[in-house]
Amino acid sequence: MNDFIGIQDCVQDYLDGLYHCDTHKLAQVFHPQAHYVGAPDGELLVRSIQEYLPIVAAREPGSQRGEQRHEAIEAIEFAGEDTALVRLHCRIGPRFFIDLLSIIRCDGHWRIICKLFHTEIKTEVN
Repeated sequence: MNDFIGIQDCVQDYLDGLYHCDTHKLAQVFHPQAHYVGAPDGELLVRSIQEYLPIVAAREPGSQRGEQRHEAIEAIEFAGEDTALVRLHCRIGPRFFIDLLSIIRCDGHWRIICKLFHTEIKTEVN
């Protein structure tokens, strides 16, 4: 049986971690071998989770700026009992992200193994 609640809990922890720049929470959500991948400005960007977390830690949290949260899970697709793909959108400052999260269940816990993202800067929120 597909574990939608487990996936949703993992994704909510991910979103909370981003909003609060809580790298401890994010380190629990990402698999230690996870990758952060995108192509901002047409250039391939690949980082390990160990490279990505200090970048998050250096940000001013949206929660401290009083930033309204704009985020939603758009789809969860299972590829077996222990693998899933989640499509979601979220906002960090003026950047709006579409994230494709590859998630695996290891040792009974759902973890993000790859974050593939697209981002745009928007001056107004719809």
